[in-house]
Amino acid sequence: MPIIETRDLRKVFRAVKRTPGALGALRTLFSREYVDRVAVEDVTMSLEPGELVGYIGPNGAGKSTTIKMLTGILVPTSGRVVVDGLVPYAERKKNARNIGVVFGQRSQLYWDLPLIESFELLRAIYAVPPERYRTNLREFTELLEMGDFLQTPVRQLSLGQRMRGDFAAAMLHDPRIIFLDEPTIGLDVVAKEAIRNFIIRVNAERGTTVILTTHDLADVERICPRIVLIDEGKIIYDGEVERIKSEYGTHRTLVVELCDGERDVHVSGATFESRVGNSVRMQFDRNEISADQLIRRVADSYCINDVTLQEPDLESIIKRIYREGYSDPDGAVPPPAEIAR
Repeated sequence: MPIIETRDLRKVFRAVKRTPGALGALRTLFSREYVDRVAVEDVTMSLEPGELVGYIGPNGAGKSTTIKMLTGILVPTSGRVVVDGLVPYAERKKNARNIGVVFGQRSQLYWDLPLIESFELLRAIYAVPPERYRTNLREFTELLEMGDFLQTPVRQLSLGQRMRGDFAAAMLHDPRIIFLDEPTIGLDVVAKEAIRNFIIRVNAERGTTVILTTHDLADVERICPRIVLIDEGKIIYDGEVERIKSEYGTHRTLVVELCDGERDVHVSGATFESRVGNSVRMQFDRNEISADQLIRRVADSYCINDVTLQEPDLESIIKRIYREGYSDPDGAVPPPAEIAR
C-alpha cells in the first residue's frame, strides 16, 4: 500500500489584478479583477514505504508547492492527496507526528537556546518516550558529529552545524516520512557528504521514506534511485534515474591527449568538440559506436599519450530534457518505478 499518493493534484493561486495609477487603485476598491496562476497541475504519483525519491524541477516549477500540500501547509484547489493514510490539510496534527521536514533556508531550532535544549523542547512537543529520545540523540550525535556543539546556542552555529542539527531535530520523533527541501544549499563539500550519508543510512536502517527537492543534482545522483521531474506544474518524468540516463545519456565525451599538437583531428564516428593545446575533446553516440572502437580508430591514426572517457552527468541530461522536452520510447510518461527498499 502506498505511503504517499496524489491523484490529479492541483493548486491555483488567485491574486487581485492591479491597475497602475491612482485611478486604477480606486477602481480596484470597487470592482476587482482576479488573475489565476496555476502552480501545480494534475500531479499524480505514488510512493511505497521506504522509497527515496528526488523531486526535481526549475524555479517556479511547483516543487515547493507540492511539498507544502503533502505536509498540510497548503490546501489543494482540487485533487486527492493521502499521506500515510491521512489527508494532510484535514488532519494537520496527526500528519505532523508522522513526518519530518527540513527546509534549507528555514530552521525549526530555537535561535537563542543551546542546540541540546532545542532537542529537549522537541522531545516534549512530540511526546517522545525518554529512552527512545536518548537512543536517537546518541545515534544522531555520532552520525552527524554534533558532540562538539550540542551546548552551543543555535545562533552561533555555522550553516553546516545548524543543518546537521535540523536533520537530527526532524528525526527525533521517528517519522515514517521526511521531506527535504534544498537541505544542502550553501553547504561545503564535507558537510554535504555528511548529510548525504545520513540520509542514506536513515533510509536503509529505519525504512524512512524520503522526498528530496534540490537544485544540486549531485545529491540526487548520489542518493536517489528514482526521480520525479516537474516542469510548469506538471510531471514530465517519473521513474528510475538509470533509465533516464540510458535514454538521454547516450552522448559521451572522449578526451585524447596527443603526442603531436600540430595536426587536426578527424575521426569517423565522433564529432570534434574542442581543443586546448594537445588535449582534444570529441563527442560520440554510444548507440552508434563503442568507446573501444573509437579509441582504436584514434590510436590507428594519431600518436596519443592518454585517453579519458567522460560519462554525461545527470545535470546535463536534465537540462537537455527541459530544453527539448521528454519523449518516452513507449509514448507515455513512465509509471512510478518499482524500486526495492
